[in-house]
Amino acid sequence: MNATALPASTTVAIVGAGPTGLALAVTLAEAGVDFVLLDRLAEGANTSRAAVVHARTLEVLQELGADRELIARGLKIDRFTVRDGSRTLLSTTFGKLPTAYPYALLVQQDRTEAVLLARLRELGGDVHRPYQVKGVVQDENGVTLTTDTGETLRADYAVGADGMHSAVREAAGIGFSGSAYGESFVLADVEMDWAPGADEVSLGFSSHGISVVAPLPGGHYRVVATVDEAPAEPDLAFVQQLLDERAPGQARVTAVAWSSRFRVHHRVADRYRAGRLFLAGDAAHVHSPAGGQGMNTGIQDAYALGRALADGDPARYEPQRRPVALRVVAFTDRMTRISTVRNPLVRTLRNAVLPVLARIPAFRTNLTTELAELRYR
Repeated sequence: MNATALPASTTVAIVGAGPTGLALAVTLAEAGVDFVLLDRLAEGANTSRAAVVHARTLEVLQELGADRELIARGLKIDRFTVRDGSRTLLSTTFGKLPTAYPYALLVQQDRTEAVLLARLRELGGDVHRPYQVKGVVQDENGVTLTTDTGETLRADYAVGADGMHSAVREAAGIGFSGSAYGESFVLADVEMDWAPGADEVSLGFSSHGISVVAPLPGGHYRVVATVDEAPAEPDLAFVQQLLDERAPGQARVTAVAWSSRFRVHHRVADRYRAGRLFLAGDAAHVHSPAGGQGMNTGIQDAYALGRALADGDPARYEPQRRPVALRVVAFTDRMTRISTVRNPLVRTLRNAVLPVLARIPAFRTNLTTELAELRYR
C-alpha cells in the first residue's frame, strides 16, 4: 500500500528508503526543502544487516534529532579486540575519543531505519511505496522519473540511494570501479555462550578466514565471517562449525535468529554527480563489512548532500564525500586482507607485530578514530 499519493513534482526525488535515503529525507525536511522519497518495497526490510552505528554517525543523528531514540534501542560497547583463536593480539577502547559518543552503538539496522522513519514522520514526511523507478531522464531544467506503475515524477534533482545495483547510477552513466572478493561472507544473528563476553566487539584471525563477533541488544550476537562457499541460509550446525574452527572452545551456539550469505565488492563510483543526478550510500560505494563502515558512511553522505542541496551549493558534495569513500574502501580492504592471510609465515609475522603496535597509544588512537569515522567531520 502506498503511504501517500505520488505527487507530480518536487525539488528532490530520492530513490531508495534505506538508512541513506531516510537520513537524506530527514535532512531535507528539517531544512524545509521539498522532496519525494520512493522505495520499491511494500514495507521496510525486517532483516538486521548492518549492526553498528559509529560515533561520527551519532553526531550526525544528533543534528537530525534522532540520536537519543536510537541510543535507547542499542547497546553501547567501548572495546574492540583482535584475536587469533583465543590469543589476544590487540585490545583498545573508544572511551577516550573526542566525541560525545565515545563508544560503538550496536543496534540492528531495522531499528535504525525505524527511528529515522519515525523522525521523518514527526517532520511531516513519509515514504512512497511500492514504486520501482524504471526510467530516469534529465534535461537542462530537471529530471523525469518513471515508475513501474506508469506514473511520472518531475524533480529539480534526483538522488540514487538505491544500493549497489542503482538505477540512478546506471541512468547517469557513472562507472562503478573496483572488483569482488573471492570468498562468500556469512552473516548470522545467534544466541550463544561466548567466552569473551558481551562487552566487546571481536575481530578474529584464522587460517580459515576472518570472523567478527559483536553483541546485540536482547542477548544476541552478530557473527560475520568469510568462507569459500556458504549455504544460502547458514544453519546452527554451520555457524557452530565455523566458530569451532576459528575460535576453538570459545562459542556454543544455541539458536540462529536470522542468517544469510552474500558476496562483497570493493567499488567506488567514478563520480558522485552527473548533472542533476547524485549518488549516496551503497549506490556510490560498497566494501568489506570489516569495521562496520558501510551504513555509517551512507548516512554521513546523506547528511552532507542534504545540507549542500539546502544551502544551494550542490557542487561541494562530491569533493567532500568521494575522498571519504576512497579512504573507507582502502581501510576496510586492508583490514580484510590482513585478517584473511593464509601464508603461515606471514600470519606468524602479523601475529608478532600486532601486539607490539598495540602497546603504542598513538596506534590504538588512530585505529579507533578511523573505526569511529571521526576523521570525516
